[in-house]
Amino acid sequence: MSNPEESVEPGGIADVAVYGDYAYLAAWGGETCKANGIHVVDISDVTNPREVAFVPSKEGSYPGEGMQVTHISTPSFTGDVLVTNNEICKDTAGFGGMNIYDVTNPARPKPLAVGFGDTSAGGNNQKKTANEIHSVFAWDAGNKAYAVMVDNEEAADVDIVDITNPKKPVLIAEYDLATQFPQILQPEQGLDEVFLHDMIVKEINGRFIMLASYWDAGYVQLDVTDPLHPIYLSDSDFTNPDPEAAESGLTVPPEGNGHQGEFTLDNRYVIGADEDFGPYALTARNVDDGTDIEASQGSGTTPLEEGDTITGESVFVGRACPGDPAVPAGDGTQIAVVERGVCDFTVKVAAVEAAGGYSAILVFNRTASDGCNGSLGMTVEGGIPTFGVAPREQGFAIFDVENQYDDAACLAGDGTQLAPIPVGTTGDTLAFSSYFDGWGYVHLFDSTSMSELDTYAIPEAHDPAFATGFGDLSVHEVATSKLDPNLAYLSYYAGGLRVIDVSSGEIEEVGAFIDQGGNNFWGVETFVQDGVEYVALSDRDYGLYILKYAP
Repeated sequence: MSNPEESVEPGGIADVAVYGDYAYLAAWGGETCKANGIHVVDISDVTNPREVAFVPSKEGSYPGEGMQVTHISTPSFTGDVLVTNNEICKDTAGFGGMNIYDVTNPARPKPLAVGFGDTSAGGNNQKKTANEIHSVFAWDAGNKAYAVMVDNEEAADVDIVDITNPKKPVLIAEYDLATQFPQILQPEQGLDEVFLHDMIVKEINGRFIMLASYWDAGYVQLDVTDPLHPIYLSDSDFTNPDPEAAESGLTVPPEGNGHQGEFTLDNRYVIGADEDFGPYALTARNVDDGTDIEASQGSGTTPLEEGDTITGESVFVGRACPGDPAVPAGDGTQIAVVERGVCDFTVKVAAVEAAGGYSAILVFNRTASDGCNGSLGMTVEGGIPTFGVAPREQGFAIFDVENQYDDAACLAGDGTQLAPIPVGTTGDTLAFSSYFDGWGYVHLFDSTSMSELDTYAIPEAHDPAFATGFGDLSVHEVATSKLDPNLAYLSYYAGGLRVIDVSSGEIEEVGAFIDQGGNNFWGVETFVQDGVEYVALSDRDYGLYILKYAP
Protein backbone atom coordinates (compact mmCIF):
# COMPACT_ATOMS: atom_id res chain seq x y z
CA MET A 1 0.00 0.00 0.00
CA SER A 2 1.09 3.60 -0.54
CA ASN A 3 0.36 6.93 1.08
CA PRO A 4 -3.14 7.90 -0.07
CA GLU A 5 -2.30 11.59 0.12
CA GLU A 6 0.23 11.02 -2.67
CA SER A 7 -2.40 9.30 -4.82
CA VAL A 8 -4.32 12.31 -6.10
CA GLU A 9 -4.56 13.32 -9.76
CA PRO A 10 -6.94 16.06 -11.00
CA GLY A 11 -9.43 14.56 -13.42
CA GLY A 12 -8.34 11.11 -12.37
CA ILE A 13 -11.35 9.70 -10.48
CA ALA A 14 -13.57 7.19 -12.25
CA ASP A 15 -16.14 4.83 -10.69
CA VAL A 16 -17.39 4.34 -7.13
CA ALA A 17 -18.53 1.22 -5.28
CA VAL A 18 -20.05 1.03 -1.80
CA TYR A 19 -20.31 -1.90 0.58
CA GLY A 20 -21.11 -1.65 4.27
CA ASP A 21 -19.39 1.35 5.83
CA TYR A 22 -16.85 1.79 3.04
CA ALA A 23 -16.70 3.42 -0.37
CA TYR A 24 -14.16 2.48 -3.04
CA LEU A 25 -13.07 5.10 -5.59
CA ALA A 26 -11.27 4.15 -8.79
CA ALA A 27 -8.31 6.42 -9.58
CA TRP A 28 -7.32 6.10 -13.22
CA GLY A 29 -4.50 8.62 -13.35
CA GLY A 30 -5.96 11.20 -15.70
CA GLU A 31 -3.50 11.92 -18.51
CA THR A 32 -0.39 10.90 -16.55
CA CYS A 33 -0.74 7.13 -16.05
CA LYS A 34 0.27 7.78 -12.44
CA ALA A 35 -1.43 7.41 -9.06
CA ASN A 36 -3.69 4.65 -10.40
CA GLY A 37 -5.51 2.41 -7.96
CA ILE A 38 -8.37 2.27 -5.47
CA HIS A 39 -9.06 4.73 -2.66
CA VAL A 40 -10.75 3.01 0.30
CA VAL A 41 -12.88 5.45 2.31
CA ASP A 42 -14.55 4.90 5.69
CA ILE A 43 -18.06 6.41 5.40
CA SER A 44 -19.45 5.18 8.72
CA ASP A 45 -19.80 8.89 9.55
CA VAL A 46 -21.36 10.16 6.32
CA THR A 47 -20.58 13.74 7.30
CA ASN A 48 -16.88 13.00 7.69
CA PRO A 49 -15.55 10.43 5.17
CA ARG A 50 -12.01 9.30 5.94
CA GLU A 51 -9.56 7.53 3.63
CA VAL A 52 -8.12 4.44 5.29
CA ALA A 53 -6.19 2.72 2.49
CA PHE A 54 -5.01 3.04 -1.08
CA VAL A 55 -4.50 -0.01 -3.30
CA PRO A 56 -2.05 0.92 -6.08
CA SER A 57 -2.48 -0.57 -9.51
CA LYS A 58 0.40 -2.32 -11.16
CA GLU A 59 2.53 0.09 -13.19
CA GLY A 60 0.95 0.91 -16.53
CA SER A 61 -2.53 -0.38 -15.61
CA TYR A 62 -5.56 1.40 -14.21
CA PRO A 63 -9.10 0.70 -12.95
CA GLY A 64 -12.01 2.60 -14.41
CA GLU A 65 -15.57 1.47 -14.69
CA GLY A 66 -17.77 -1.17 -13.16
CA MET A 67 -15.83 -2.21 -10.05
CA GLN A 68 -17.86 -3.81 -7.28
CA VAL A 69 -17.74 -5.27 -3.76
CA THR A 70 -19.78 -8.30 -2.74
CA HIS A 71 -19.82 -10.98 -0.06
CA ILE A 72 -19.17 -14.55 -1.13
CA SER A 73 -19.41 -17.69 0.95
CA THR A 74 -18.18 -20.85 -0.72
CA PRO A 75 -16.34 -23.98 0.46
CA SER A 76 -13.11 -22.23 -0.59
CA PHE A 77 -13.60 -18.69 0.72
CA THR A 78 -15.86 -16.64 2.96
CA GLY A 79 -15.54 -12.88 3.05
CA ASP A 80 -15.96 -9.65 1.12
CA VAL A 81 -14.26 -9.29 -2.25
CA LEU A 82 -13.56 -6.24 -4.39
CA VAL A 83 -13.36 -6.87 -8.15
CA THR A 84 -11.81 -4.28 -10.45
CA ASN A 85 -10.85 -4.04 -14.11
CA ASN A 86 -7.46 -3.41 -15.69
CA GLU A 87 -6.95 -1.23 -18.73
CA ILE A 88 -3.52 -0.25 -20.02
CA CYS A 89 -1.96 3.21 -20.14
CA LYS A 90 1.65 2.06 -20.67
CA ASP A 91 2.15 -0.72 -23.21
CA THR A 92 5.57 -1.74 -21.91
CA ALA A 93 4.38 -2.38 -18.36
CA GLY A 94 0.59 -2.57 -18.08
CA PHE A 95 -1.62 -5.62 -18.29
CA GLY A 96 -5.31 -6.43 -18.52
CA GLY A 97 -7.68 -8.84 -16.87
CA MET A 98 -9.43 -8.46 -13.52
CA ASN A 99 -8.16 -8.04 -9.97
CA ILE A 100 -9.77 -9.65 -6.93
CA TYR A 101 -9.04 -8.29 -3.44
CA ASP A 102 -10.09 -9.55 -0.04
CA VAL A 103 -11.63 -6.50 1.65
CA THR A 104 -13.14 -8.31 4.64
CA ASN A 105 -10.97 -5.82 6.53
CA PRO A 106 -11.32 -2.81 4.22
CA ALA A 107 -8.42 -0.97 5.84
CA ARG A 108 -6.11 -3.82 4.85
CA PRO A 109 -7.05 -5.06 1.37
CA LYS A 110 -5.28 -8.25 0.30
CA PRO A 111 -4.78 -9.23 -3.34
CA LEU A 112 -6.20 -12.65 -4.17
CA ALA A 113 -5.78 -12.59 -7.97
CA VAL A 114 -4.24 -9.87 -10.13
CA GLY A 115 -4.38 -9.57 -13.91
CA PHE A 116 -6.58 -12.61 -14.50
CA GLY A 117 -8.54 -12.78 -17.73
CA ASP A 118 -8.97 -14.13 -21.21
CA THR A 119 -6.34 -14.03 -23.93
CA SER A 120 -7.04 -13.64 -27.62
CA ALA A 121 -4.66 -16.51 -28.35
CA GLY A 122 -6.50 -19.42 -26.83
CA GLY A 123 -7.51 -18.31 -23.36
CA ASN A 124 -4.36 -19.34 -21.49
CA ASN A 125 -5.17 -16.92 -18.67
CA GLN A 126 -1.55 -16.09 -18.05
CA LYS A 127 -0.74 -12.96 -16.11
CA LYS A 128 0.30 -10.05 -18.36
CA THR A 129 -1.23 -11.71 -21.42
CA ALA A 130 -4.88 -11.22 -20.47
CA ASN A 131 -7.02 -8.94 -22.60
CA GLU A 132 -7.85 -5.54 -21.17
CA ILE A 133 -11.29 -5.42 -19.57
CA HIS A 134 -13.58 -2.41 -19.15
CA SER A 135 -15.89 -3.62 -16.40
CA VAL A 136 -16.46 -6.57 -14.06
CA PHE A 137 -19.34 -7.75 -11.87
CA ALA A 138 -19.30 -10.60 -9.31
CA TRP A 139 -22.07 -12.57 -7.63
CA ASP A 140 -22.48 -15.31 -5.02
CA ALA A 141 -24.52 -18.25 -6.28
CA GLY A 142 -24.47 -20.43 -3.16
CA ASN A 143 -21.68 -22.99 -3.24
CA LYS A 144 -20.32 -21.24 -6.32
CA ALA A 145 -19.34 -17.65 -7.07
CA TYR A 146 -18.86 -16.04 -10.48
CA ALA A 147 -17.73 -12.86 -12.18
CA VAL A 148 -18.51 -11.54 -15.65
CA MET A 149 -16.07 -9.33 -17.56
CA VAL A 150 -16.20 -6.92 -20.49
CA ASP A 151 -13.41 -7.98 -22.87
CA ASN A 152 -12.04 -4.92 -24.69
CA GLU A 153 -10.18 -6.98 -27.27
CA GLU A 154 -12.99 -9.43 -28.06
CA ALA A 155 -15.65 -6.78 -27.70
CA ALA A 156 -18.71 -8.94 -28.31
CA ASP A 157 -17.68 -11.46 -25.65
CA VAL A 158 -19.45 -12.02 -22.34
CA ASP A 159 -16.63 -13.67 -20.36
CA ILE A 160 -17.75 -15.62 -17.27
CA VAL A 161 -15.22 -16.59 -14.59
CA ASP A 162 -15.65 -19.06 -11.75
CA ILE A 163 -14.32 -17.31 -8.62
CA THR A 164 -15.50 -19.95 -6.13
CA ASN A 165 -11.88 -19.96 -5.03
CA PRO A 166 -10.96 -16.31 -5.71
CA LYS A 167 -7.26 -17.15 -5.46
CA LYS A 168 -7.66 -19.50 -8.42
CA PRO A 169 -10.20 -18.03 -10.85
CA VAL A 170 -11.12 -20.08 -13.91
CA LEU A 171 -12.53 -18.80 -17.20
CA ILE A 172 -15.49 -21.08 -17.87
CA ALA A 173 -17.46 -19.47 -20.70
CA GLU A 174 -17.33 -16.91 -23.50
CA TYR A 175 -20.51 -15.86 -25.27
CA ASP A 176 -21.04 -13.62 -28.29
CA LEU A 177 -24.66 -12.64 -27.73
CA ALA A 178 -25.09 -11.27 -31.25
CA THR A 179 -24.16 -14.67 -32.69
CA GLN A 180 -25.94 -16.78 -30.09
CA PHE A 181 -29.09 -14.67 -29.90
CA PRO A 182 -29.33 -12.73 -33.19
CA GLN A 183 -32.82 -11.50 -32.30
CA ILE A 184 -31.18 -8.77 -30.21
CA LEU A 185 -29.84 -7.01 -33.34
CA GLN A 186 -31.38 -4.07 -35.23
CA PRO A 187 -29.30 -3.78 -38.40
CA GLU A 188 -32.20 -2.17 -40.26
CA GLN A 189 -31.77 0.85 -37.98
CA GLY A 190 -28.10 1.17 -38.88
CA LEU A 191 -27.16 0.18 -35.33
CA ASP A 192 -24.02 -1.83 -35.90
CA GLU A 193 -21.75 -1.05 -32.93
CA VAL A 194 -22.59 -4.29 -31.14
CA PHE A 195 -20.54 -5.05 -28.06
CA LEU A 196 -20.82 -5.60 -24.33
CA HIS A 197 -20.27 -2.48 -22.26
CA ASP A 198 -21.58 -3.24 -18.77
CA MET A 199 -23.66 -5.78 -16.88
CA ILE A 200 -25.20 -6.66 -13.54
CA VAL A 201 -26.50 -9.96 -12.17
CA LYS A 202 -29.42 -10.01 -9.73
CA GLU A 203 -31.20 -12.91 -8.06
CA ILE A 204 -34.90 -12.67 -8.98
CA ASN A 205 -37.37 -15.35 -7.91
CA GLY A 206 -34.60 -17.86 -7.31
CA ARG A 207 -32.90 -17.28 -10.68
CA PHE A 208 -29.77 -15.29 -11.44
CA ILE A 209 -30.63 -12.76 -14.14
CA MET A 210 -27.96 -10.90 -16.07
CA LEU A 211 -28.80 -7.51 -17.51
CA ALA A 212 -26.23 -6.87 -20.23
CA SER A 213 -25.85 -3.39 -21.71
CA TYR A 214 -24.94 -4.41 -25.25
CA TRP A 215 -24.59 -0.96 -26.85
CA ASP A 216 -26.40 -0.78 -30.21
CA ALA A 217 -28.09 -4.14 -29.59
CA GLY A 218 -29.74 -2.67 -26.50
CA TYR A 219 -30.30 -4.07 -23.02
CA VAL A 220 -30.41 -7.88 -22.91
CA GLN A 221 -31.71 -10.14 -20.12
CA LEU A 222 -30.23 -13.61 -19.72
CA ASP A 223 -30.87 -16.33 -17.15
CA VAL A 224 -27.37 -17.32 -16.00
CA THR A 225 -28.41 -19.56 -13.12
CA ASP A 226 -26.33 -22.12 -14.99
CA PRO A 227 -23.56 -19.97 -16.49
CA LEU A 228 -22.65 -22.78 -18.89
CA HIS A 229 -26.14 -22.69 -20.43
CA PRO A 230 -27.44 -19.10 -20.54
CA ILE A 231 -31.08 -18.65 -21.51
CA TYR A 232 -32.26 -15.63 -23.50
CA LEU A 233 -35.20 -13.90 -21.80
CA SER A 234 -35.81 -10.55 -23.50
CA ASP A 235 -34.13 -7.47 -24.91
CA SER A 236 -34.92 -3.85 -25.73
CA ASP A 237 -35.22 -2.19 -29.12
CA PHE A 238 -34.35 1.36 -30.10
CA THR A 239 -37.29 3.21 -31.67
CA ASN A 240 -37.07 5.11 -34.95
CA PRO A 241 -37.43 8.06 -34.91
CA ASP A 242 -35.71 8.63 -31.59
CA PRO A 243 -38.54 9.18 -29.05
CA GLU A 244 -36.70 11.45 -26.63
CA ALA A 245 -35.43 13.70 -29.40
CA ALA A 246 -38.96 13.80 -30.82
CA GLU A 247 -40.22 15.34 -27.57
CA SER A 248 -37.94 18.28 -28.34
CA GLY A 249 -39.13 18.54 -31.94
CA LEU A 250 -36.17 16.68 -33.45
CA THR A 251 -36.80 13.94 -36.01
CA VAL A 252 -33.63 11.86 -35.95
CA PRO A 253 -32.76 8.15 -36.03
CA PRO A 254 -31.79 6.35 -32.81
CA GLU A 255 -28.11 6.14 -31.91
CA GLY A 256 -28.19 3.11 -29.62
CA ASN A 257 -25.43 3.48 -27.02
CA GLY A 258 -26.84 1.14 -24.34
CA HIS A 259 -24.30 1.92 -21.63
CA GLN A 260 -25.51 0.74 -18.21
CA GLY A 261 -28.76 -0.41 -16.61
CA GLU A 262 -30.38 -1.50 -13.34
CA PHE A 263 -33.52 -3.23 -12.11
CA THR A 264 -35.75 -1.27 -9.76
CA LEU A 265 -36.04 -2.57 -6.19
CA ASP A 266 -39.25 -4.48 -6.95
CA ASN A 267 -37.89 -5.72 -10.34
CA ARG A 268 -40.88 -4.17 -12.09
CA TYR A 269 -38.79 -1.94 -14.31
CA VAL A 270 -35.38 -1.68 -15.93
CA ILE A 271 -33.80 1.76 -16.19
CA GLY A 272 -31.18 2.09 -18.92
CA ALA A 273 -28.62 4.87 -19.38
CA ASP A 274 -27.50 5.59 -22.96
CA GLU A 275 -24.14 7.40 -22.99
CA ASP A 276 -23.55 9.76 -25.92
CA PHE A 277 -20.85 12.42 -25.84
CA GLY A 278 -21.68 13.75 -29.33
CA PRO A 279 -24.69 16.09 -29.52
CA TYR A 280 -24.16 16.33 -33.28
CA ALA A 281 -24.62 13.23 -35.43
CA LEU A 282 -22.38 12.86 -38.44
CA THR A 283 -23.09 12.14 -42.08
CA ALA A 284 -19.86 11.00 -43.75
CA ARG A 285 -19.53 10.11 -47.43
CA ASN A 286 -16.93 8.87 -49.87
CA VAL A 287 -18.07 11.14 -52.70
CA ASP A 288 -16.19 9.39 -55.50
CA ASP A 289 -17.48 5.92 -54.56
CA GLY A 290 -20.95 7.15 -53.56
CA THR A 291 -20.78 5.24 -50.28
CA ASP A 292 -21.35 6.10 -46.63
CA ILE A 293 -18.51 6.05 -44.11
CA GLU A 294 -19.22 4.80 -40.60
CA ALA A 295 -17.77 7.46 -38.32
CA SER A 296 -18.71 9.85 -35.53
CA GLN A 297 -17.28 13.12 -34.27
CA GLY A 298 -14.35 13.02 -31.86
CA SER A 299 -15.31 14.09 -28.35
CA GLY A 300 -12.91 16.96 -27.65
CA THR A 301 -12.09 18.37 -31.07
CA THR A 302 -13.68 21.29 -32.92
CA PRO A 303 -17.28 20.17 -33.52
CA LEU A 304 -18.88 20.21 -36.91
CA GLU A 305 -22.08 22.02 -36.00
CA GLU A 306 -25.49 21.71 -37.59
CA GLY A 307 -25.47 22.88 -41.18
CA ASP A 308 -21.68 22.84 -41.47
CA THR A 309 -20.10 20.80 -44.26
CA ILE A 310 -16.46 19.93 -44.89
CA THR A 311 -15.49 18.56 -48.29
CA GLY A 312 -11.99 17.85 -49.50
CA GLU A 313 -9.52 15.55 -51.18
CA SER A 314 -8.17 12.83 -48.90
CA VAL A 315 -4.47 12.41 -48.10
CA PHE A 316 -3.11 9.35 -46.30
CA VAL A 317 -0.75 10.58 -43.57
CA GLY A 318 0.07 7.22 -41.97
CA ARG A 319 -0.24 6.39 -38.29
CA ALA A 320 0.98 9.86 -37.23
CA CYS A 321 2.80 8.51 -34.17
CA PRO A 322 6.22 9.48 -32.78
CA GLY A 323 8.90 7.64 -34.77
CA ASP A 324 6.67 7.18 -37.83
CA PRO A 325 7.24 9.00 -41.15
CA ALA A 326 6.44 12.69 -40.80
CA VAL A 327 2.93 13.84 -41.66
CA PRO A 328 3.12 15.73 -44.96
CA ALA A 329 1.64 19.21 -45.06
CA GLY A 330 -1.74 19.63 -46.75
CA ASP A 331 -2.78 22.30 -49.22
CA GLY A 332 -5.25 23.99 -46.88
CA THR A 333 -8.36 22.21 -48.17
CA GLN A 334 -7.45 18.52 -47.87
CA ILE A 335 -8.60 15.95 -45.32
CA ALA A 336 -5.98 13.90 -43.50
CA VAL A 337 -6.73 10.18 -43.26
CA VAL A 338 -4.96 8.55 -40.31
CA GLU A 339 -4.53 4.90 -39.37
CA ARG A 340 -5.48 3.98 -35.79
CA GLY A 341 -2.85 2.22 -33.67
CA VAL A 342 0.24 2.41 -31.39
CA CYS A 343 -0.24 5.98 -30.06
CA ASP A 344 -3.44 7.59 -28.82
CA PHE A 345 -5.81 9.71 -30.88
CA THR A 346 -4.79 13.02 -29.33
CA VAL A 347 -1.16 12.43 -30.32
CA LYS A 348 -2.22 11.73 -33.90
CA VAL A 349 -4.32 14.88 -34.10
CA ALA A 350 -1.46 16.96 -32.72
CA ALA A 351 0.87 15.61 -35.43
CA VAL A 352 -1.59 16.51 -38.18
CA GLU A 353 -2.14 19.97 -36.72
CA ALA A 354 1.62 20.52 -36.54
CA ALA A 355 2.01 19.59 -40.23
CA GLY A 356 -0.73 22.06 -41.18
CA GLY A 357 -2.89 22.40 -44.26
CA TYR A 358 -5.80 20.10 -43.36
CA SER A 359 -9.43 21.04 -42.85
CA ALA A 360 -10.34 17.82 -41.03
CA ILE A 361 -9.11 14.36 -39.98
CA LEU A 362 -10.63 10.91 -40.51
CA VAL A 363 -9.26 7.93 -38.56
CA PHE A 364 -9.76 4.36 -39.80
CA ASN A 365 -9.33 1.21 -37.74
CA ARG A 366 -6.18 -0.82 -37.10
CA THR A 367 -5.60 -4.56 -37.18
CA ALA A 368 -6.30 -6.96 -34.24
CA SER A 369 -9.42 -8.63 -32.93
CA ASP A 370 -10.87 -5.40 -31.52
CA GLY A 371 -10.18 -3.40 -34.70
CA CYS A 372 -10.52 -4.17 -38.42
CA ASN A 373 -14.06 -3.63 -39.69
CA GLY A 374 -15.45 -2.56 -36.36
CA SER A 375 -16.24 1.11 -35.77
CA LEU A 376 -16.04 3.04 -32.52
CA GLY A 377 -16.18 6.54 -31.09
CA MET A 378 -13.13 8.52 -30.02
CA THR A 379 -12.14 10.28 -26.84
CA VAL A 380 -9.71 12.79 -28.30
CA GLU A 381 -8.53 16.38 -27.85
CA GLY A 382 -7.54 18.79 -30.59
CA GLY A 383 -8.32 21.95 -32.50
CA ILE A 384 -9.35 20.46 -35.83
CA PRO A 385 -12.57 18.55 -36.66
CA THR A 386 -11.78 14.86 -36.24
CA PHE A 387 -13.96 11.91 -37.24
CA GLY A 388 -13.73 8.16 -36.70
CA VAL A 389 -13.10 5.41 -36.10
CA ALA A 390 -14.18 4.08 -39.51
CA PRO A 391 -13.94 0.40 -40.51
CA ARG A 392 -10.53 -0.49 -41.92
CA GLU A 393 -11.89 -1.67 -45.27
CA GLN A 394 -13.64 1.68 -45.74
CA GLY A 395 -10.29 3.37 -45.14
CA PHE A 396 -8.68 1.15 -47.75
CA ALA A 397 -11.48 1.97 -50.21
CA ILE A 398 -10.70 5.70 -50.01
CA PHE A 399 -7.36 4.89 -51.66
CA ASP A 400 -8.73 2.13 -53.94
CA VAL A 401 -6.86 -0.72 -52.20
CA GLU A 402 -9.92 -2.44 -50.72
CA ASN A 403 -9.03 -5.56 -52.73
CA GLN A 404 -5.97 -5.87 -50.47
CA TYR A 405 -8.08 -6.05 -47.31
CA ASP A 406 -8.19 -9.55 -45.77
CA ASP A 407 -10.49 -9.70 -42.78
CA ALA A 408 -9.06 -12.94 -41.35
CA ALA A 409 -5.50 -11.64 -41.58
CA CYS A 410 -6.58 -8.34 -40.08
CA LEU A 411 -8.23 -10.00 -37.09
CA ALA A 412 -5.10 -12.11 -36.52
CA GLY A 413 -2.92 -8.97 -36.33
CA ASP A 414 -1.64 -7.30 -33.19
CA GLY A 415 -2.52 -3.70 -33.97
CA THR A 416 0.86 -2.71 -35.39
CA GLN A 417 0.51 -3.82 -39.02
CA LEU A 418 0.55 -0.90 -41.47
CA ALA A 419 -1.93 -0.27 -44.26
CA PRO A 420 -0.52 -0.89 -47.78
CA ILE A 421 -0.80 2.81 -48.64
CA PRO A 422 2.27 5.07 -49.05
CA VAL A 423 2.26 8.14 -46.83
CA GLY A 424 1.26 11.15 -48.94
CA THR A 425 -1.05 9.21 -51.28
CA THR A 426 -4.08 11.24 -52.36
CA GLY A 427 -7.44 9.51 -52.60
CA ASP A 428 -11.16 10.02 -52.98
CA THR A 429 -13.04 13.19 -52.09
CA LEU A 430 -14.69 12.99 -48.68
CA ALA A 431 -17.63 15.01 -47.33
CA PHE A 432 -18.73 15.46 -43.73
CA SER A 433 -21.87 17.19 -42.50
CA SER A 434 -23.78 17.09 -39.25
CA TYR A 435 -27.11 17.64 -37.56
CA PHE A 436 -28.02 18.20 -33.91
CA ASP A 437 -29.50 15.14 -32.19
CA GLY A 438 -28.74 15.73 -28.50
CA TRP A 439 -26.79 14.01 -25.74
CA GLY A 440 -27.28 10.57 -24.17
CA TYR A 441 -30.44 9.97 -22.14
CA VAL A 442 -32.48 7.51 -20.02
CA HIS A 443 -34.98 4.73 -20.85
CA LEU A 444 -37.66 3.10 -18.72
CA PHE A 445 -38.50 -0.48 -19.73
CA ASP A 446 -41.02 -3.04 -18.55
CA SER A 447 -38.71 -5.64 -17.02
CA THR A 448 -40.58 -8.65 -18.40
CA SER A 449 -40.99 -7.69 -22.03
CA MET A 450 -38.30 -4.98 -22.17
CA SER A 451 -40.79 -2.80 -24.05
CA GLU A 452 -40.03 0.90 -23.71
CA LEU A 453 -42.42 2.87 -21.50
CA ASP A 454 -40.79 6.29 -21.34
CA THR A 455 -37.59 8.27 -21.89
CA TYR A 456 -35.99 11.19 -20.06
CA ALA A 457 -33.26 13.76 -20.63
CA ILE A 458 -32.31 16.97 -18.87
CA PRO A 459 -33.70 19.98 -20.81
CA GLU A 460 -30.26 21.21 -21.84
CA ALA A 461 -29.47 17.91 -23.56
CA HIS A 462 -31.76 18.73 -26.48
CA ASP A 463 -31.02 22.44 -26.71
CA PRO A 464 -28.39 23.30 -29.35
CA ALA A 465 -27.37 26.27 -27.22
CA PHE A 466 -25.83 23.79 -24.77
CA ALA A 467 -24.06 21.64 -27.36
CA THR A 468 -20.65 23.13 -26.53
CA GLY A 469 -19.08 25.00 -23.64
CA PHE A 470 -21.09 23.46 -20.80
CA GLY A 471 -19.32 20.15 -20.25
CA ASP A 472 -20.68 16.70 -21.07
CA LEU A 473 -24.47 16.68 -20.73
CA SER A 474 -24.95 12.93 -21.21
CA VAL A 475 -26.18 10.53 -18.58
CA HIS A 476 -23.53 8.05 -17.41
CA GLU A 477 -25.05 5.62 -14.89
CA VAL A 478 -28.16 4.85 -12.89
CA ALA A 479 -28.47 3.50 -9.34
CA THR A 480 -31.88 2.38 -8.09
CA SER A 481 -33.08 2.95 -4.54
CA LYS A 482 -32.56 0.23 -1.95
CA LEU A 483 -35.64 1.37 -0.01
CA ASP A 484 -38.15 2.75 -2.52
CA PRO A 485 -39.05 0.83 -5.71
CA ASN A 486 -40.08 4.09 -7.37
CA LEU A 487 -36.83 6.04 -7.00
CA ALA A 488 -33.59 6.06 -8.94
CA TYR A 489 -30.54 8.31 -9.10
CA LEU A 490 -28.66 9.37 -12.23
CA SER A 491 -25.04 10.51 -12.53
CA TYR A 492 -25.23 13.02 -15.36
CA TYR A 493 -21.65 14.28 -15.78
CA ALA A 494 -21.90 18.10 -15.95
CA GLY A 495 -25.66 17.78 -15.47
CA GLY A 496 -25.01 16.73 -11.85
CA LEU A 497 -27.15 14.27 -9.92
CA ARG A 498 -30.76 13.78 -10.99
CA VAL A 499 -33.40 11.95 -8.94
CA ILE A 500 -36.27 10.33 -10.82
CA ASP A 501 -39.60 8.78 -9.80
CA VAL A 502 -41.14 5.97 -11.91
CA SER A 503 -44.24 5.20 -9.85
CA SER A 504 -46.58 6.15 -12.71
CA GLY A 505 -44.79 4.04 -15.32
CA GLU A 506 -43.22 7.24 -16.63
CA ILE A 507 -40.05 9.10 -15.61
CA GLU A 508 -40.49 12.23 -13.52
CA GLU A 509 -37.54 14.26 -12.23
CA VAL A 510 -38.11 14.97 -8.53
CA GLY A 511 -34.70 16.22 -7.41
CA ALA A 512 -31.33 17.52 -8.60
CA PHE A 513 -27.94 18.58 -7.26
CA ILE A 514 -25.09 20.52 -8.88
CA ASP A 515 -22.44 21.95 -6.60
CA GLN A 516 -21.19 25.51 -6.83
CA GLY A 517 -18.59 25.53 -9.56
CA GLY A 518 -20.19 22.52 -11.22
CA ASN A 519 -19.73 18.76 -11.12
CA ASN A 520 -18.52 15.98 -13.37
CA PHE A 521 -20.27 12.95 -11.89
CA TRP A 522 -19.23 9.53 -13.18
CA GLY A 523 -20.34 6.80 -10.76
CA VAL A 524 -23.42 6.60 -8.54
CA GLU A 525 -24.35 4.06 -5.85
CA THR A 526 -27.03 3.93 -3.15
CA PHE A 527 -26.48 2.66 0.39
CA VAL A 528 -28.43 2.56 3.65
CA GLN A 529 -27.26 3.45 7.15
CA ASP A 530 -29.55 3.35 10.19
CA GLY A 531 -32.59 3.12 7.95
CA VAL A 532 -31.63 6.19 5.90
CA GLU A 533 -30.71 6.02 2.22
CA TYR A 534 -27.72 7.95 0.93
CA VAL A 535 -26.23 8.41 -2.53
CA ALA A 536 -22.49 8.10 -3.16
CA LEU A 537 -21.16 9.77 -6.31
CA SER A 538 -17.70 9.98 -7.82
CA ASP A 539 -16.79 13.37 -9.23
CA ARG A 540 -13.96 13.03 -11.73
CA ASP A 541 -12.19 16.09 -10.32
CA TYR A 542 -13.21 16.29 -6.68
CA GLY A 543 -13.67 12.68 -5.58
CA LEU A 544 -16.41 11.36 -3.30
CA TYR A 545 -19.74 13.09 -2.69
CA ILE A 546 -22.36 11.73 -0.28
CA LEU A 547 -25.88 13.14 -0.64
CA LYS A 548 -29.31 12.47 0.82
CA TYR A 549 -32.52 13.00 -1.12
CA ALA A 550 -35.02 15.04 0.88
CA PRO A 551 -38.41 15.11 -0.91
